[in-house]
Amino acid sequence: MPDHLAQYPHRAPFPTRWNDNDIYGHVNNTVHYLAMDTVINAWMIERAGLSIDPGSDAPIGLCVESGCRYIESAEYPDTLTVGLRVGKLGTSSVTWELAMTRGDGTLIAEGRFVHVFVDKATRRPTPIPDTMRAAMEHLIA
Repeated sequence: MPDHLAQYPHRAPFPTRWNDNDIYGHVNNTVHYLAMDTVINAWMIERAGLSIDPGSDAPIGLCVESGCRYIESAEYPDTLTVGLRVGKLGTSSVTWELAMTRGDGTLIAEGRFVHVFVDKATRRPTPIPDTMRAAMEHLIA
């Protein structure tokens, strides 16, 4: 079986929960978005210095676009693996590309998120901080 995550420098597990299954017996589409958003933000906090201090005046990343292409289904108790890479790195924005596999390695979804970094007070675009940018550059595939 091909390694669908080979081109994704960061990988993270995302265990499904009992309540993730919908009436059709598979993981609901909202869980895919939750997994992607969680993996991006966990990486940003752990590796790129994203501040989660509500009193901080550091720039924040706002999601301005997202999408997901569903390929196969998953169901509880699958543990998904989410691959993350940077598709495009601009002055104030980053396009994240993600892929998700089931425990058996089957590709189940591909997604993308676009974050624009803004000044916390004015909500106007601002350059991505240098330390964050340097971390993001390691995820360019």
